[in-house]
Formats: sequence, C-alpha cells, structure tokens
Amino acid sequence: MTKRQFTYLGCVALMVTSGLAAAAPAGARTSHDVLPGESIQAAVDAAKPGDVIDVAPGVYRESVLIRKSDLTLRGAGERTVILPPTGKARHVCAQGGNGICVLGTDAKPATNVAIRSLTVAEFKKNGIWASRTNKLSIRAVTSVGNGNWGIAQERSLRSEILGNSARNNAESGIFVSNTVDTEAGAMNTRRTVIRDNLLAGNRIGLTVRRLRNLTVNNNVVTANCAGMFVVGDEGVPRTGDLTVRGNRVHHNNKSCPKTARLPRIQGAGIVLTGVERATVEANAVWGNAGTSPFSGGIVLFKSIVGAPNSQNVIRNNALASNKPSDLANRDTGKGNTFAGNLCQVSEKAGKCA
Repeated sequence: MTKRQFTYLGCVALMVTSGLAAAAPAGARTSHDVLPGESIQAAVDAAKPGDVIDVAPGVYRESVLIRKSDLTLRGAGERTVILPPTGKARHVCAQGGNGICVLGTDAKPATNVAIRSLTVAEFKKNGIWASRTNKLSIRAVTSVGNGNWGIAQERSLRSEILGNSARNNAESGIFVSNTVDTEAGAMNTRRTVIRDNLLAGNRIGLTVRRLRNLTVNNNVVTANCAGMFVVGDEGVPRTGDLTVRGNRVHHNNKSCPKTARLPRIQGAGIVLTGVERATVEANAVWGNAGTSPFSGGIVLFKSIVGAPNSQNVIRNNALASNKPSDLANRDTGKGNTFAGNLCQVSEKAGKCA
C-alpha cells in the first residue's frame, strides 16, 4: 500500500471517530415518530423546519399547535385519531377548543405546512383551524363531529385543501374566509384550490366568504342543509373572480334553523350572495329540495346587507329534481348570464337549455 493510500485511510478513520462521516447533509429532513401514549405536540416542539412528524395509528387526546414553517404532520390514515384532551388546555389552540391549529403572523406567515392522513374529531370548536398561512396543504384528513367548522382558514394564501372528508360538523365542513374578526374587502387568495373533498352532513358543505381568485373543483357535497355558499357583501373589493366547476352537489335536504345572520336553510345546492364575476360551470346538481329562501339547485340571492350579484356566469351545468327550481335568480343584480344549462325549471323562466 502506498504512502498516499495510508494517508487517505487515516483521514477516513479520523472522520468516522469524530462523527463527521455520519453527519446528515445540510437541509436533510428528520422524521419524528410518535406512538400511542406519546405526545404529538412534543414532536412538533422538537422539530426543525423541513422535518416530518409521523404519527402511528392510535388515539391521541390532545390539541396540536403548529407555529413553524416547512413542517409536515402525517398520520397513518383514518386510524390515526386526534380527540379533545382530557386535562388542562396547555396552549392557545386547546384553549380555543380546536383540534389542530396552524398559526402564523402578518409579518411571518406559517409557510409550507402540510397536514396529511389523519382523523380529527369531536372538538368543541374547529377540527383544523389555520390563520395567516402561505402554501398550507391539507390532504386526506377526516374531520368529523366538531362543534363549529371541520376545516377552516382565514388570512391565508395559496392553500391546497384536497381529498379530505368533512362530515357532521355543526357549521361548514370547509370554511375559507378573508378574516373572521373584522370587516374587510375580499382577499385575493393567489389561487387557493379546494378539490376532491367529501362534504356531508354539515350545516353547509362549503362556505367561501369574501375571497377572490380560487377554484372549487370536483367535490362531492351531499346531505347538508346547503351544499355551497359563496358569500360576498358591500365590501371592496367584492367576492368574485373565482370558479366553481365539476362538483356533484345533491340531496342537501337537512333543515337548519335561522341564525342571527341567515334565515332557515334547507334544500340548497349552490348559493351565490353578493358575488361578482364568478364562473359556475359543469356542475351536476340534483335532488336539492326545500322550502327555505335558499332552496333550489343553483340560486342567486341578495346578500344579507342587500349587495347584489353581478356579472356572474352560470353555464353548462346539469340540474334535475331541485325544488322549487333548478335555477333561480332571486336577485336584482345586473349582468348575470345563464347559458347551456340542462334543467327543467327555472326562476325566472327561460334559463334552461
């Protein structure tokens, strides 16, 4: 063996004994495994940006607060179940009665947080609550039996809410809004996507409130009091420049009593109130029947403050067996157009192809 080879081997041995050879490359992800009886929150607290928290099947009685960016919380499917804690609430998420919270600030949004493949259920407030986030991704989550919203967010940009199941929540299965604690004009979400979700047995399947520039695609919405509410008001800018496409909205025939903001809801498919320049197209809407002011297949209704719908396009939808009508324009707004909709009954007449 040459002198050069001995020198090389000596360097390698030094690296091994000093631990340098085993060091992870800069930026490598670390996986934190959580087993039943262990704390998800402890793993979140220990994690660094880029890490993954893998939660094994089992029941975990705790609320989880995420304030960090570049973090993935990943369960093993519906068998990873997060339920309300039995002890003292230890942080703001638990104190608010929420299951999982992702919270950033105006100056530093929580960015690139992912929640995957778990069940969150029976919380007093929301299953998942997010505020001031950027590029939040929620996929394959089951949110069931919560006292307010199943999956909800405000003040958030570029979100992906994909392939989830939100069932039997007291308010909306999915709720997305500009803000919940102050009055403000509609917020540009920078292309938030709500797609391939199952929304069933809630008061409202999906509520989009005071937002712009998002898509609602290919969701199945059934057995709620109302399928979808797209909500605007007199704020500037108004809710709009959004697309509702390819959804199946059917048999949303539960009856929910009036609230301080809304009259009784029953048998409503897709409802637009105070919205401008939205496109509602290629949806299948059937079997939504009731006697509330919102009842029907696709309904345009003035907002609670009287703001009209304007310049919306309702086209190429397939509607059947919605009562009292498949298409209903119960508003006085201007420039709303109906084209190519396959249906039987409309208010006002002539909107069915």
